[in-house]
Amino acid sequence: MPDLSGKSVWITGAGSGIGEAIAKSLAAGGAHVALSARREETLRQVADDIAASGGKVEIYPLDISDSDKVFETVAKIKSAMGKIDALINCAGVNTPKRHWRDLDIKDWQRIVAVNLNGVANTVCATLPLMRDQKDGLIINIASWAAKHEFPVAGPAYIASKRGVVELSHSINQEELHNNIRCCCISPGEVATPILQQRPVPIEQEELDRLLKPSDLAEIVTYVVGAPMRVCFNEIVMSPTYNRTLLPIQP
Repeated sequence: MPDLSGKSVWITGAGSGIGEAIAKSLAAGGAHVALSARREETLRQVADDIAASGGKVEIYPLDISDSDKVFETVAKIKSAMGKIDALINCAGVNTPKRHWRDLDIKDWQRIVAVNLNGVANTVCATLPLMRDQKDGLIINIASWAAKHEFPVAGPAYIASKRGVVELSHSINQEELHNNIRCCCISPGEVATPILQQRPVPIEQEELDRLLKPSDLAEIVTYVVGAPMRVCFNEIVMSPTYNRTLLPIQP
């Protein structure tokens, strides 16, 4: 594990799943982590676990689709931690009724508001700090569905995550002179609570073969610990048993 002592990292979607695993991994490496998610009680549990292991942690309950609250939160993090070396966007939502045949337009708007607009909100709020620092890393968790055909995810989720990929590349195009780099990670199926929203449940035997949040956390920890000169533009990963390659999807 790289030594992350002295790094200040803000993680959204940190109350469970991938975000929780990343937060715990970075804190174990010595980073001072700020955690955001909508539910304060889950954040407190994650923060308590980190603190019990000797990690440095702050919590900032937040709905990243609210741009005003996002900017307020960044100001609070800067006041408490002094800087933000890395922003890691893990927050994401989907809906059980996700296909055109049953999709409610309000669900579409909510998915895009969090998965795409929420990422834009955090990036816009954080970039000024990173420009002043002349250093910064942004990691956006997208999806295999953003790179490959995976209709199970639904059109709103796919569209929002494809937007995240392009948003990420644009940061590298525009901010390289400020030593700001962005890594977009597009994982295949990960065994997280969001899978419970699938219209058809996944059998435990199948779940056991999917990626684990710890797999993402390991990759993210490595990227955060890399030298400023290194930019991992995009990482696409999947389970070895990649169900998206099978002829029929459940």
